[in-house]
Amino acid sequence: MPTRFNQSAADKLDAAMFQCLLPEDAVESLSRWLADPERGRRYAHGSGPHTIAYTPSNWMAVTPWPLGLADRDTHASASVSRAAIVAIVTTAKQSGRWTEAFVATQVWGYGPRGYGPHRTCQVLAQPGAEAAIAEAVSLLADVGAIAAYDRLNVLDGLGPAFLTKFLYFAGLALSEVKGPRPLILDSVLAGVLRRHATKIGRAVGYEWSDAIAKRIWRDGNWTSHRYDVYLQWMYAANEQLVDALIDWPAAPDVLELALFSSAWGPA
Repeated sequence: MPTRFNQSAADKLDAAMFQCLLPEDAVESLSRWLADPERGRRYAHGSGPHTIAYTPSNWMAVTPWPLGLADRDTHASASVSRAAIVAIVTTAKQSGRWTEAFVATQVWGYGPRGYGPHRTCQVLAQPGAEAAIAEAVSLLADVGAIAAYDRLNVLDGLGPAFLTKFLYFAGLALSEVKGPRPLILDSVLAGVLRRHATKIGRAVGYEWSDAIAKRIWRDGNWTSHRYDVYLQWMYAANEQLVDALIDWPAAPDVLELALFSSAWGPA
């Protein structure tokens, strides 16, 4: 029989992570990444320049096609930055075109991966998908990211890694959001925190830390509680970097991008 999950142990491991956010070597590594002109320097004022390549013609079957993305009649590769997606989502927001905004975030999220258009079509074809997307935005503004996460996490084929991409961009486009603005959580970010949690747990004598960290920071299917912990940790860790006087921008999504880009990885 499978071992019953120990939430108390998970809470203890989370608490230990908050006691030791980023070790000294992490602060040093992230500082070097930010200063490196070939890596992080372009993000010294925010993650907006982060650009992803995609092939517009691959998305021919997906509707509605967002205004601001490249024409799908060409088979040439195109690229789109985070800043451009924020602008597209902001424009769509003005007329309530949240499905169009959602498509834009999925184009950026999937990038050159060929299965992105098919997955996006499957999500949007579900009954109630458009309503769920719009309701998630309302929840994000009025209740917060965790309620919005729960609302979208019922859509088959979407998954947390891609629903958080939508919430991230929607949060940047909204003038106000209840609580912290969403950040992207995917398997790469979870892997960093899994290794960090394991190391912290061992350091404080939690012999069970390996198994618990592997469970709570698994590669997908995170609970909304886990997403809440993730947001709290990322915002706190980003404050630590700002306070460390390394010219770190007051933008937690730069930390998300840095960790995704292997700027620091716990041994």
